[in-house]
Parts: sequence; C-alpha cells; structure tokens
Amino acid sequence: MIIDAHAHLNAPAELYAYQASLLSSRGTHGQFGAGVTDAQLKEYGERTVTTMDSVGTDVQLISPRPFSCAHSVEPARVVHWWTDAVNDAIARQAAQFPGRLAGVAGLPQAYGETPREWAVALGRAVTEFGMVGCVLNPDPSEGTGHVAPLGDEWWYPLFDKLVELDVPALIHSGGCQNGRETYSEHFITEESIAILSLLNSEVFLRYPTLKIIVAHGGGSVPYQIGRWRAARAHPKLRQGQVLTESFDDSLRRLWFDTVLHHPLSLELLLRTVGWDRVLFGTEKPGSGSAPDPLTGHDFDDIRPVIEGFGFLDERQKQAVFSGNALSVFRIPGVDRA
Repeated sequence: MIIDAHAHLNAPAELYAYQASLLSSRGTHGQFGAGVTDAQLKEYGERTVTTMDSVGTDVQLISPRPFSCAHSVEPARVVHWWTDAVNDAIARQAAQFPGRLAGVAGLPQAYGETPREWAVALGRAVTEFGMVGCVLNPDPSEGTGHVAPLGDEWWYPLFDKLVELDVPALIHSGGCQNGRETYSEHFITEESIAILSLLNSEVFLRYPTLKIIVAHGGGSVPYQIGRWRAARAHPKLRQGQVLTESFDDSLRRLWFDTVLHHPLSLELLLRTVGWDRVLFGTEKPGSGSAPDPLTGHDFDDIRPVIEGFGFLDERQKQAVFSGNALSVFRIPGVDRA
C-alpha cells in the first residue's frame, strides 16, 4: 500500500472566488458560503484520484493549499470563515472517495489570536469534519510580525488538544509577505526554526506522545546536522539545554515527509533520521509536477526513487510507503494492522 501523507485540496475556482469576496469585503457581507457543489468536488476529486492512479498511490491525505490560508488577513473573522469553507470542501470531497482520500484540516490561525482559539477549531475539525490531522503554520504573521517559536509555552493549549485528540500536526508554513524570501523559501526557514525550537525546549518532556510531522524533509536541518550535533555537544552551548540526549535522538522525536524532489537529499534524510521516522509524501500535483531531465519522471514521482534505494530492505520501504503513516494517522477505511 502507498499512502501519500502530504497533498493538497484540488477544488474548483468557485471556492477561491469565495475567498476573493471575503478578502475584498473584509467579511462585511457575512459568511454567505462558497457555493461549491458536490458534483464539482467530485469532478476535481476524480482528477486527483486519476493522478494518484498514474503513479500507484492508494491513499492521499489532502489539506488546504498553504498559499491560500491568508492567516495574516484582518479581521480575524475572514480567516475563520475561509478556513471553515476549505475544511468543509476537504471533508465533502474525502467522503466521496472513501479509502482513497482523507482530510487534514487547516486551522484558522488568525494573526493576533492565540492557540487557545485554534485548539477549539481543531476539536471541531476532528469531531465534526472527520479530519485525521491538521496543518500547523508556525508563522501566522506570514513574515510580517513576531510569533513565539513553537517551543514556547504560548503554544501549549494547541499541543494539549493535539494530544487529547491523538492526531498529528504537519508543520507547514503559509504565505510570506516580508519581501525578503519567496513562498517556498519561507517554508524551509520556518521548518528549520520549528525543529530547533521544539528540540531545545520542554515540549517533548511535557508532551511525550505529541505527534509532529515536519514537511519537506525537515527544511535545512538534516543537511546541517553536523552543526546541531556540535552545538548539543559543546560544553558552553549545551548549558541550559533541556534535552540532554544526543541531537540525533531528539530529532527522532519528530516525523518527516519525503517531499524533497531529489534522490540524494531523500537518501540523506533517511540515513539521518531513520526509515522508521519518515512518511511517504509527494505534494502531487504541485510545484514538483514538472519533468526531471535526469530521470524522465516528474520531480514529485518519488515512489520509484525509494524503490531504487538499495540500502533499504522491502520491510523498511513498506514502512516508509504506508506503515509509518498508519502509526501516526487513523485513516477511515484503511486498516492500521
């Protein structure tokens, strides 16, 4: 079985037209709804399933497209209403393709609000929309202001709810408006900061069962692993550090996906954090859906890359393809055994 743990909603233009109306009016006309029909969601869901079938994916976990989350928009009600509309579309589309699609919720992380509000929304997404996890943006200011790093106790109400519901969060930033970096560059920055903040804090001592997945192979951290190993071991730098284990052991408290689009990078990730902490993910269709001239496959056609890794045996490959995802997510219609 192949479970793609990192993919995004494929939806008609009417959904984003609704967002445009909310943004242009700043919500003054109320939460009037997106008006997306079940037939439209089924049509676009069939496109997703066709793409899945073309590369041999059995199940895909779909979440909001991060560039559209608009967490820094004011007033906050616009963020909440838009997130409701997207989660509704994801839940309805997933229900039309049981055993093939499952929903991962967006959170209405309106900049200026607190994780306590977002925890309430997470509970609703899981209990009412049937979501199997959520996307967590570590920078809802979208590069325009200060947000406490994920290791700060400011985030604890959301971590409380994640543990209570026993669902994972996928670290995935949203838009970026600071002008110094692009949308994709912001991902790598925020993923790297998130890992280091979490692993140099009390979070995993307080929440040993917290399930955090870091998108895009963990940002720059696996590539820079030597610097963080040295920092953990240095007699001056390690003073005051909460986790006294090796940096490698701390890193294995997290999960990672395979959305890297380069075989050597993916090999480095697997060798660094271990095959048992990596979930198959492609984000297909997405920015990687372009032909790689070196392989003849699209950059996001990651399955044959993993199948070709001689340093993994078949049991380890199957763990990456589905076993690890099933240990993290409870997916309706998919057996965890």
